[in-house]
Amino acid sequence: MREQVVVFGGAALAAVYVLGKEADELRLAETAGNPCDLYGLSSRYPLSGLRSPVADAFRTGRPLWLSASELAGYPESGPEALSAHVSLGALPLGVDERPLGCLVVVDDIGAGFDAERRSFMELYADHIAARLEASGETSDGPTGALSGAPIGNLRRDPSGVRALGGPESQPVVGPALNRINVGSFTLELSTGRIDADAQMLDLVDIARDDFDGRVESLLVRTVPDDVPALMSIVEPDHMTASGRELEFRVRRPSGELRWLRLRYRVLVDPTGRPERVLGVVADASRMRPGADEVSRVQRLSAALAGAMTVRDVSRVVVAALRDQLGPDRVALAELEGDRLLVTLLDPPEHDAWPEVWRSEWRSEWPDAPVRALPTLKAALRERQVSLWAAGTPLEPGLEGIGPGGLAILPLPAEGRVVGACLVGWDEPQDFGPEERSLLTATASLVGQAFVRAHAFDAEHELATMLQRSLLPRTLPLLPGGVAVARYLPATVGLEVGGDWYDVIPLSDRHVALVIGDVQGHSAAAATIMGQMRTAIRAYAVEGHPPDVVVSHANRLLVGMETDLFATCAYVALDMEEGEALFVRAGHLPPLLRHPDGSSHVVDVEGGPPLGVLADAEFPITSVGLAPGTVLTLMTDGLVESSILPLEDGMRRMREALSAADPSDAGRLADELLGSANRRDDDVALLLLRYDGMKVRPLRAGWAVWRLPDAVAHARRFTARTLRSWRVAEQDAVLLVVSELVTNALVHTQGQVHLDLTLAGDRLRVAVSDAYPRTPVKPSSVNWEATGGRGILLVEAVSASWGSVPLSGGKQVWGEIALRPREPGRTEPDLRPVDG
Repeated sequence: MREQVVVFGGAALAAVYVLGKEADELRLAETAGNPCDLYGLSSRYPLSGLRSPVADAFRTGRPLWLSASELAGYPESGPEALSAHVSLGALPLGVDERPLGCLVVVDDIGAGFDAERRSFMELYADHIAARLEASGETSDGPTGALSGAPIGNLRRDPSGVRALGGPESQPVVGPALNRINVGSFTLELSTGRIDADAQMLDLVDIARDDFDGRVESLLVRTVPDDVPALMSIVEPDHMTASGRELEFRVRRPSGELRWLRLRYRVLVDPTGRPERVLGVVADASRMRPGADEVSRVQRLSAALAGAMTVRDVSRVVVAALRDQLGPDRVALAELEGDRLLVTLLDPPEHDAWPEVWRSEWRSEWPDAPVRALPTLKAALRERQVSLWAAGTPLEPGLEGIGPGGLAILPLPAEGRVVGACLVGWDEPQDFGPEERSLLTATASLVGQAFVRAHAFDAEHELATMLQRSLLPRTLPLLPGGVAVARYLPATVGLEVGGDWYDVIPLSDRHVALVIGDVQGHSAAAATIMGQMRTAIRAYAVEGHPPDVVVSHANRLLVGMETDLFATCAYVALDMEEGEALFVRAGHLPPLLRHPDGSSHVVDVEGGPPLGVLADAEFPITSVGLAPGTVLTLMTDGLVESSILPLEDGMRRMREALSAADPSDAGRLADELLGSANRRDDDVALLLLRYDGMKVRPLRAGWAVWRLPDAVAHARRFTARTLRSWRVAEQDAVLLVVSELVTNALVHTQGQVHLDLTLAGDRLRVAVSDAYPRTPVKPSSVNWEATGGRGILLVEAVSASWGSVPLSGGKQVWGEIALRPREPGRTEPDLRPVDG
């Protein structure tokens, strides 16, 4: 402490006491002025046992002023060497009711400190406490609560940071006090005259001989933007007896700006009117963040502003801490109830973390074992950043994270703790003021970012759930091929998109694949998407050819009178013959990967998007597929973005398709999606690997003439066909043929056709007619009923049965499961049966 402190307020001695390591006594950290032993001051004062002015002031949290007579009569205390003319003041040091220590001032005049000098000393003590708090140099050991109860091996740091030290060290307060430069002044409100000491004038760079005692002479050095705040202290409406504090800037003759902190009190006359202002001013430059520190916080804030999801926020924080502080381990977790859910560990390897963490590792990340980490739990409860120096004994779950230093950052937001960040170093880490300030700022920024990202994730999950509910849950199993689909919502924006896909099984080994995209991202787009998917499926199942399906969907969208349009690509594929019929309505053309690995864009003549022209034409393009060919349908979000032109995206997709292994269709789809984490648009991808029919089905047909014995002819045709195919189970098949042909002849008009198909161990009987109404299974049939049992019989003997629309009529079918063929049994006669 500099000699100027001795003359501040007329004190002959000033001494600072801080808590010892065990929080059971106050220890002398530094003195200024005359030696302590000259006045009988001890180097230590216990907080229990014998009373002392220093300990009493610290415990009560209130200044204690004693004259010589009062000090001599102090119970069980007064040092015997105290002079009869010595007065003493003990002022607790604290910030925001957090005790840091005690300032002791001694005056050679025995009458004690008068009220004005007491006010100056109390203001000065506030400055010392603020400087110690900002410097993090509060003690050589722990501090306790106002009651004096110990709270562990801790010392307070700036902005509420709790720094926990290791072994007891030498006093660290001295260097901080040596940098304190404090001046004082008295302002007479009635005259406007100001009396400033030499230190005050030195802070504003005015020579004492040049100062004329006017307030204006001080204000002229003040930055104009800060003058109104200074002038407010002489306005009656702003005055309070307790005073207040403010910071302002002065410009030095060199042009440099200096931050000053002012604390003042108002003295009133007997009538209660403000009379004088007592103030102390200190250099606050070191208590404000430097330019480099501010820029680091600004960079972190800018990076977090672009992080949309919780995972994005975690990555940004880890990258920022790695770049600026170089820790060896960083863990981020969200707080949900009393559980911490880890969102990111860096490094991600299991062996980089303590055993208690590895034991909780049951998924991508472990749950933070809060029960096994009482120190972490206490930090979250107290909502204070904790810094632990190297060598501090901690539980193994934390000690292994930062043997050279550990920072626990509770993440505050909206008045609560929303998560935690643990930062650990292997080598000893010095927590200087800049590091502490950066960690404190990081905790606040990350807490707010977590809340924002969590809300985004929740809303995005809701939008994604709505989107997926409008898409097929599963894709059907296809004979002679494998279909897979992928959908990824956009990560920019929260509204649901309009991308859709579908795989529609049709009759007789045919399948339709469709993919589309409704304009925009909104609830309206999602509604149109759902309607288009349902309409196209309905038109396809009715048996319409591809161009008619798309034309009907186009007229439907035009008739909805909406401003939105949709694009669509529709493919009807014969899985037995490998013939694909393509129709395109303003959509991207499909891609084909051939068995030799080459890939190309299918040249499909397209029509306009759906919903634009009611009478638009949609031509058909026919392409033959060889077994091993991969058909790829996609939306533009996969191959086009604000930074990726469509031509480049399609070229990259063809290259990726050629380089991929088509043996695993699911993995192929994942590889085509790529690893892009940020998407401007939805992405839908539909793949079909056409393998061809390994065993070609056997087919036979019979045109049923409307004759009295038509059913008998159908049965005889069926029996001949089954004998030629070496099928032994004829009774069930003949029963199904009889019932289906009879129903068609009795209940419909026009042509009736019988089709038999043998595929492996399944025999399909299908009867087509010109009547569109689907047969209904009766709920009950009594003994007197003359009909209604046919469908019940078909259901009883068939493995499955159903009805599908077919060219204005319908087809009713039933499948009979056959016994597996015995090894070495003669293959069926493949010669066609004359129908």
